[in-house]
Order: sequence, then C-alpha cells, then structure tokens
Amino acid sequence: MTGTRNRRRLPLVLWLAASLPFASLAARADEPPPAGPSAAAPSTTAEGLKYRVVIDAPASLRETLSDSVNLIKWQTYDQMTPGLFEALVRQATDQAREAASTEGFFSATIDVAVDRTTSPITVNVHVTPGPRAQVATANVEVQGPATADSLGAEASANVRRTWPLPAGAPFKQSDWIVAKQRAVTTLAADAFAAAKVASSEAVVDPDTNTVELAVAIDSGPVFHVGDLEIEGLSRYPADLVRNYRTQRAGDRYSIAQLDQFVRRLNGSGYFASVHAAVDPDPAHADDAPVLVSVIEAPPKKLEVGLGYSTDTAFRGNISYRDVDVDHHAMQMYVDARVEQKLQNASLRFVRPPSASGWSPSAFAGVERTDISGLETQAAKAGVRMSSLDERNQWQYGAAYYTDRLRPTGFDDTSSRALYIDVERAWRRVDDLVAPTRGWIALAQAGVGVPGASTSGFERVILRYGYWKPLGPLWSFTARAEGGAVIGAARRDVPSALLFRTGGDTTVRGYAFQSLGVKQGETVFPARYYYAGSVEVTRWIRESIGVAAFVDAGDAFDDRSDTHVALGYGIGARVRTPIGPFRLDVAYGERSRQIRLHFSVGVTF
Repeated sequence: MTGTRNRRRLPLVLWLAASLPFASLAARADEPPPAGPSAAAPSTTAEGLKYRVVIDAPASLRETLSDSVNLIKWQTYDQMTPGLFEALVRQATDQAREAASTEGFFSATIDVAVDRTTSPITVNVHVTPGPRAQVATANVEVQGPATADSLGAEASANVRRTWPLPAGAPFKQSDWIVAKQRAVTTLAADAFAAAKVASSEAVVDPDTNTVELAVAIDSGPVFHVGDLEIEGLSRYPADLVRNYRTQRAGDRYSIAQLDQFVRRLNGSGYFASVHAAVDPDPAHADDAPVLVSVIEAPPKKLEVGLGYSTDTAFRGNISYRDVDVDHHAMQMYVDARVEQKLQNASLRFVRPPSASGWSPSAFAGVERTDISGLETQAAKAGVRMSSLDERNQWQYGAAYYTDRLRPTGFDDTSSRALYIDVERAWRRVDDLVAPTRGWIALAQAGVGVPGASTSGFERVILRYGYWKPLGPLWSFTARAEGGAVIGAARRDVPSALLFRTGGDTTVRGYAFQSLGVKQGETVFPARYYYAGSVEVTRWIRESIGVAAFVDAGDAFDDRSDTHVALGYGIGARVRTPIGPFRLDVAYGERSRQIRLHFSVGVTF
C-alpha cells in the first residue's frame, strides 16, 4: 500500500485466480465443489438445484466473467445444493469486480439479482464497467551488464522503443503480463539469453482511472555460443548439421542467427523437424552450448500433382527426390512438368554445404514452350556453386545451352552458348519468406564464351524490391528490374538467355511472356527488358488485405524503340507460411484486356 488511501500497488502477477468462496469448495476453481450435507434439502431434486446465469455486460467482459465467476462456471453442476448456491451468489459480486479489474475497469458497478420465480432459477449478473484505466507512466529500466556494453545499450534502447504499453494506452492485466514477457524476450534475443524480470509494479489510482507502470529487467551476462550438442541423427554425420550453422564457436549469441540456422536445416530436405536453443545458464555464458534436436525425414519422396495458373493454364507434374542417393547426403531431384504452353524435364544433383559454407550442384534439362506464336525447343546442362548465406549470397555457374526456335510465319533458327556467370544477392528484410520491411537487391553478370557459342555476348540483370509499412494498417511495396544482352544479335543467343515479360509476377494485365519483339503473330524474346511495380495494401485483418497497384514494363531489341506497357488494378492479399498469396484483377493499357492473375511467394 502507498501512503494515500486512493492508490494501491498491484503485484508482479495481478489478480490471480479468484479465491475459493468458502473452505468446503474444491481446491481448484475449475473443479466442481463436492456435495455438502445440505444436498438433501427439500428444495432440491435428485439431480440437484437448477439455475441459469444471464450476463448483462459488454462483449469484451463476458468471456472474462465466464472464466472468473464461480457462479457462472458451475451453473451446470448436477449436485448443486441451496447452501452452495447461496455461497456462490454471495461471492459473485467480488469475483465479478476482480474480473473487471483484470480488463482495466477499476470502477465497475456489479449487481447480482436472483429470480426464484422461474424454473430453473434465473440469476442476472449486471456489470456497468465504467471507463477503462489508461497507463499514466511507463518506466522501463534495464539493469546488469547490458548497461556497460555498447551492443547491450542498443538492445536496451530497443526494449524501451518497442514497449507496447506507453503512456495513454488502455490498461489490461493480460497486456501488462505480455508486455513484460516481450521486454525480456527482446533483450534475450540480443545476446542476453538469461534476461529476466527483476521487479515490476503497477500502481492504480482509482480516482483518475490511471495506472503507473514500472518494470526492471536484469539482463544477465553477455552470451557467446559454444559447440553444438546434436541429438536425433542416425543416417547423417554431425558435420552435416554443423556446416549449416550461422554462428561459430565464440560468436556473440543472437536469436535471429539461431532462427536462421533452424530455417536452413528445415529447408535442407534432410529433416522433418528441427529445434535449437542456447543453454541459458549464466554459468555457461562464455561458451554456451547450442542444443539441437532433429528428426530425420525419409530420404525418398515421390509427388504427383495437378494445377492451374493464370500464366500457363492447366498443368500436371511429377517429381522424385532422394536426398541421400549416394549414402553421403548427395541430393537428387527429378522433375517433369506438362502444361498447355510449357513442357519440361530436369535432373539435378546437390551436394550438402562444406565447412566453408559452399554447396556445389549439377543440372540438366530439356524444355519445350509454345507461347505467343513462338515454339521453342531447348536443352541445357551445367554446374553451379552457391554460398549458404541467404542474406549475402554469391553464386557462380557455367552452363551449356542449345536452342531451336520455330516462329509462326518465319524460318526456324538455332543457337548455342557456353554461358559463365556470377550472381550476388543482398537481402536486408525482416523475413526472407514474407518480407514486410526492408529491401532486396540482386545483380547478375555473365558472358557467352566466344568460339563455344554461336556468337560471344555479355549479359547483365539487375533487380530490386522494397517493402515499407505505412502505419499499422497500410503497407507499400515497390519492385524494379531490368536486363540487357550486349554484343550479339538476338538470333545468335539462346532464348533462355533473352527476355520476355508480362504475367503474374512481372507486368500484370498482360499474358505470360507476351511483351517482347512482336513480328506478325509472333512475340520473340528480346535483348533488353525492364519491369517495375508500385503497390499499396490496406490490411483488413492481420493476414488479409486489399491492394491497388500499377505495373509497367517492356522487352525490346532497339533501345530507341521502347513503348511502356502499363497495367493496373486491384487484388486480394493473404499472408501465408510459404509467402504472400496474391489474387489480382488487372487491366493492360496496350492489350486493352482485363486479366486475372494469382501467385504465391516472393519472386526474388
């Protein structure tokens, strides 16, 4: 208690479960009370006294009242006695007042009225909540080693910046508990794995209907990761797991890096389930072991599917994988796909990453397409080396392409190329699968080797994506990309290395790959292209929104002869575990058509 009568201090956990109404009740409030000696009273039947409760309260309070007031919870108890019923009625007012307090209504008026003229007896619980209390002040303090650490100071500032109950916010017990948990979690994510609440206090002033909050977080020591302690392996060696790790022994602990490690293992194909956590014992802070539990997935998997996309219409596909084809964790993927406009088959082998973080692969494939008046028959084979770091990823590759074009109304042409390229990706987003904030950039440069190609050439591609929330209900997305093939005529470069655009993920309002060099009824792939988009989304719920967008792009051979193809429209957005789902209706100015588009995931 404080020195003033109209103020009261609330403990670390406010208003726990309501106290039992009297000593003869069961020890737990959620268990029915035992039948007392009064069970044989004349006013009861063999099944016990019957009553029903009518709750007259705002919708936001009804669930809390139902969970907290024993009179309400036990109205279906089949051995109710008159004495027990009267005790529950007497206790209901205090319990309802305490329940309202947990929702921030400290001046609630409670009225419990019993109508014995009805059968069963009717009990009316009327609650007038009054105004909800607001947070007057919120003092969030971080104590311990974090205060003497430069990175810890940033983490402490982040705790205060993200505190969810600032002055002026409505007060609820559940929000107060969650806020403290979030403060601890935020600090623990930044190297302070043993962070905990040192003290907390909520002081209520019923006269002003305000609450003063104070919480102190003990950071505990700075944690550095030690070795991995792995359990659950039988088929694969422990080094396979270690080679996917994002932090080495001695690195400063980061939960973001640990989560990325888990995502890598889950996406590797070797495991059905992965869990990892650092040992939070402060005694091991300088060399904290990381406990990794895995469940190995079956190495072989066959999938058959049917589907439809607005780009390539109906499709059937079959795929087979064996992630341990040589009993040394080499992965083999075989895929075949048949669509109305596209048919292909591919074979790919992938080695797990080495200790240095690089993964080699080899691939081969054949493809036939019939799009916009152009039939292509292509084949390719090559090798590629990819770094494991998704946020700063390098890739190097060499591949041989052969290509035959059969355009409507024109002579057939053939080309080949030995193409060597390097690719760099920068991903500075909050979530790699479904970003809401940040940017992604990708640059690729390659050459068609003279002598081994129909004609030597150079090729460049640049892509950029940007995401920004505009307050709690709006978000903004922008995308820009472009590419060029220099040094060779279009007919001397395989079509897989040229460009067409238009479709679900490029310029909406146009058919798939319908923007290119048009000659007669045929749209040829071009030596240059660009595409861009801006989009604003209004979120109706946390994961469902409505978007408006404008797209623009084209593909062309002559840089002086480009004409922007505009597309614009509206669409639905759904956030899913595999990335954003988009269903769009778009109008293409050049095509003068309205088209339906849908796609899933991020195109980078």
